[in-house]
Formats: sequence, C-alpha cells, structure tokens
Amino acid sequence: MSNNPGGKKNPLAVAERADRNRKIFIQVGVAVVLIGLVAAIGIGIAVKNNRKNAPGATPAIATSGQSSGAVQGSITDNGAIRIGKPDAKVTVRVVADLQCPACKGFEAANSKVLEDAVNNGTAVVEYNVIAFLDKASTTQYSSRAANASYCVAESDSSKYLPWLAGMFAQQPAEGGTGLPDDKLIQIAKDAGYTDPAVAQCITDHKYDKYIQDKTKDVLNSGIKSTPSVFVNGKQIDSSQEIFGPGGLAPAIAAAAGQ
Repeated sequence: MSNNPGGKKNPLAVAERADRNRKIFIQVGVAVVLIGLVAAIGIGIAVKNNRKNAPGATPAIATSGQSSGAVQGSITDNGAIRIGKPDAKVTVRVVADLQCPACKGFEAANSKVLEDAVNNGTAVVEYNVIAFLDKASTTQYSSRAANASYCVAESDSSKYLPWLAGMFAQQPAEGGTGLPDDKLIQIAKDAGYTDPAVAQCITDHKYDKYIQDKTKDVLNSGIKSTPSVFVNGKQIDSSQEIFGPGGLAPAIAAAAGQ
C-alpha cells in the first residue's frame, strides 16, 4: 500500500535527491578542473623541457665580399666573436659578462685601444661574451645581453665594437631587473643595427641555448673571473693594464714587436 496517497512527491525526498545531484555536479566539476590543471602543468613541463633540450641556433658571421685588408668577423670554436683583419699579428681575447661591473671598467679603460688596434691591423680581438651572472638580475639579463651580442655581430661585425661600448656604457646595476629587450633593441639601433631581423633575434632570445652551452665550456676551461684578458695566449694579470686608461696598449705593442 502506498505511503504517498494521490501520488504526491515527498518534499523531503525531493530535497535529498536535489542535494545529491548538487554534490555529484560539484564533484564532477572539481574533477574536470583538476584534470585540466594536471594537463596544463604537464604541457608546461613538456614545453619547458623541450626548450631546455632543444639544440638551439648556432650563430654565423658571413665574411664573403669583404676584401682581405678589411676588418672581418667570425665565430671561434669556443664561441668568441672575432673581429679584425686577417693578417693581424696580435690576438687579444677578452672573456666578459655584460652584467659584470669590472668588465665595464675594462671596457671604459681599453675600448679605444682595442678599436684602434683592430682598425689599423695590429690586432684581432676575440670577445667571449658569457652569461654566468643571471642571478645578478631578476630577468636573466646576462643571457639576454649575450644573445644580443650574437644578434648584432651576425648582422654586421663592423659595428660590433662601438655597439659593445654602448652596451657597457648603459650597463644596469646588479640586483635589479636589467635592461628590457626593447632597450637592447634601441641600443642596437643607436649603433646602426636597423635591420628588423636583429630586433627579432633579440626578442626571440635566438641564441640562448648556445650561450648556456658555451658559458659552461668557457668556465670549465679554467676561467675563474671576468674580465679575463689574454694577449697572444698569455693572461694579463696587471690591474694597471686591465683597468688603467689605455693600459693594454703596451702589451699589444710588445706582442706586435713594435
């Protein structure tokens, strides 16, 4: 015998069923959200790993069409940007980080010496721009600046040394955010790099993987600090030669037999 005369629905039963439905709906919704979050995290990790493990681009400087007596550019096996004339007697190698204050001091003291030695054919300069001071900014400025270094050198090596001087002149303080990419693009433009491909290279961080690999290689080779300066393979240890105004000139002249 029915306990519900006239077929009327029990309000209590209806409320209980509605409550159960709400709980089921909420549980299903939570499950869907969790699945979505797990999937998003998984995709994020996969993208990060792919980026980390990607082979990366290798910079190359074209020298075709330049006369044998002209200043030329190339990339050495250790990743240094080599600028100079082919018959130069002296090779100056500078290992630097564009976030390094001491490197800025070296550049202020010796950029004119190096530029003159390159232009008059006395020396070639090899800039090993590495990135080990990313921790000194909140935006991995060392890596982004090193990437810009390859972007401009690849485009036109003849403007590289003035660009480098401009970068050090506007070096940001350690512990800050570093210069944004649009500022790096502006510095490049000020040095004559107006090709849109240079700006794209800077914003794409095109050579990041290459820079990380070469930084490890350089540090593993025994480099302990920046700047590390070598003239014809001999390391310069004198503070006067490294930080004194024009201090490197006598070492370059001596190596050239002048």
